Amino acid sequence: MSEIRYIDRNTGKEKIESVPGEGIMKWLYGSPIGKVALNILLKRKVTSTLGGWFMNSKASKKRIQSFIAEYKIEMSDFLQTDASKFKHFNDFFYRKINPIKRPIGLGVVSPADGKTLAFQSISDSTTFFIKGSTFDLKRFIGTDYLANKYEGGSMLIIRLAPTDYHRYHFPAKGIASETSIIKGYYYSVSPIALRKSLELFCENKRTVSTLETESYGDILISEVGATMVGSILQTYKVNSIVKLGSEKGYFAFGGSTVVLLFEKGKVKISDDLIQNTKKGFETQVLIGQTIGD
Repeated sequence: MSEIRYIDRNTGKEKIESVPGEGIMKWLYGSPIGKVALNILLKRKVTSTLGGWFMNSKASKKRIQSFIAEYKIEMSDFLQTDASKFKHFNDFFYRKINPIKRPIGLGVVSPADGKTLAFQSISDSTTFFIKGSTFDLKRFIGTDYLANKYEGGSMLIIRLAPTDYHRYHFPAKGIASETSIIKGYYYSVSPIALRKSLELFCENKRTVSTLETESYGDILISEVGATMVGSILQTYKVNSIVKLGSEKGYFAFGGSTVVLLFEKGKVKISDDLIQNTKKGFETQVLIGQTIGD
């Protein structure tokens, strides 16, 4: 399997992602024996639950400093800059961002720090992933009504690696609905896994909520769990007016994803994100950066 390459939006340069556990991921999704282990154990809730328990224990605190050093995490971007002050690894993992470091732009903004794939039409997603792999909108959302509502609309997939900031925010101002949960497995959603099957999004545990906006219609927001994601936690007030860029919630330990769906014709996705995706690259984005208008 090839390296994970992406485009740094700030510089326009191609980079190679440093992936925690990359060798294991390639074995799990690329070898017959690995696939057996994946389907018997690692995709199941019990594995992620046990991992979450350890990451909430005092013993996990010892991993924080080495993790910061190995993956060159810029701690000055966060409110708590002293690694020794975190109670355990998860406390570090869902650390809060310093808002000064993430200025909020105009239009629709990125809800998370991560690497994004952008599709002006959901049907365009089949050109990025393997031939024959389709995104089943009805299966992903869970209802005919919402599937019909977003048919032909736009989609952004923002992937949060374990090294990223793991709180997610609202991409626009509006009224936020209650978040519902769709039960599922805990497959990895890294490019290594998704290149094999886009259907993983429709099999993993995920959430669904809508943000009613004046300018961009109703934006569907889905947080998708993945291998070793202990919890998806919401921190916003349901059915309240939320500000552009305000916090919606956070993930406990593990890689994870935020998916945004837009009604047809309601938003124009930023050209650079579309073009990079067409070339087969994710684009690194930060919270608050404009991703559409």
